[in-house]
Amino acid sequence: MAIINRIAEFADDMKGWRRYLHQHPELSLDCHETAKFVKERLEEFGVDEIFTGIAVSGVVAIINGNGEGPTIGLRADMDALPMDEETGAEWSSQVEGRMHACGHDGHTTMLLGAARYLSETRNFAGRVALIFQPAEETIGGAQIMVEEGIMERFDISEVYALHTDPFAEAGNLETRVGPLMAAVDDFDVRISGVGGHAAYPEECVDPIVAATAMVTAFQSVVSRNASALDQLVISVTKIHAGSANNVIPDEATLGGTVRTFSPEMRDLAERRIREIVDGIEKTFGVTCNLDYERNYPATVNHADQVEKAARVAVEIVGENRVRTDIRPEMGAEDFSYMLEARPGAYLFLGQGIGPSCHHPKFDFSDEVAPIGASFFARLVERLQPPA
Repeated sequence: MAIINRIAEFADDMKGWRRYLHQHPELSLDCHETAKFVKERLEEFGVDEIFTGIAVSGVVAIINGNGEGPTIGLRADMDALPMDEETGAEWSSQVEGRMHACGHDGHTTMLLGAARYLSETRNFAGRVALIFQPAEETIGGAQIMVEEGIMERFDISEVYALHTDPFAEAGNLETRVGPLMAAVDDFDVRISGVGGHAAYPEECVDPIVAATAMVTAFQSVVSRNASALDQLVISVTKIHAGSANNVIPDEATLGGTVRTFSPEMRDLAERRIREIVDGIEKTFGVTCNLDYERNYPATVNHADQVEKAARVAVEIVGENRVRTDIRPEMGAEDFSYMLEARPGAYLFLGQGIGPSCHHPKFDFSDEVAPIGASFFARLVERLQPPA
């Protein structure tokens, strides 16, 4: 394993940064203290320019290399999750109901490590744009940053990101060409009927019967409308109705999620859900209100950028620890918006087998932070060598 020596020298500093961030988690766009910490470190490193307040609390920093060249973008997400921590670590969250349970504290730390090294050495042409993004877990901070024009403003030509993986051996770097993570859509349906005494259902319009029929019908979209070779998930994850055993309620509500990889399958799923809701309304005599929201698009890696990233990954961790053929995942990631705006690649960095992301016992492994920082730094040096 070829971790950059200089980065290895300040690995303890990186551990300190990461554990500080872990103790002080912030949510969604409200990552102001995290952004302040990031800005202070970047100023210490001597980066050339720092821009704050992008997507409310996002930060973009520029490091100029030696000679003319393009600008490569490196992104790290900063926000935490609204949940209580159960790791028992000395550096556990100091904020009740908030926790870095997805490794964003580690992602920020790895990009800070790369920033320190690149600021010192500047062994590359062009520029590097360091993108510290809020609100990955909630409303899509990446989309906001793209819509606010960071790609054009900073003339970014390619963009890359890492995400820790607690299901892969420590030090593995894994990715694939094409769809890597799914598009995610959410739906909620309110079904209104006529309630009454459960002993006299003929006098009622039962929303529960309509709701259960709707749940069953949604599953037919996967089994009967989509090809078995296409990837589609429709999951009803909540259903609420009633308050007593002998009362038919006036109303039932249900909701869930849709995961797809292709625009065609995404359109099919939404169209069929809308048709089913309309059909249930007519069939059962209820009134249905559907709220269907399209969220993050699929995370689709670009072939040339995956090839470039894989070559650098082999240099850092060795050929036997690099995979470019992993299966797509049904999870979602808002880096997809950046990949729609510019060519790039998203990779997973194994941190060793342990509790999954979004679990109260999850904690980022400080041992792999120098690997991620080395990957980011070497990527810039290899893709933009000085003349």
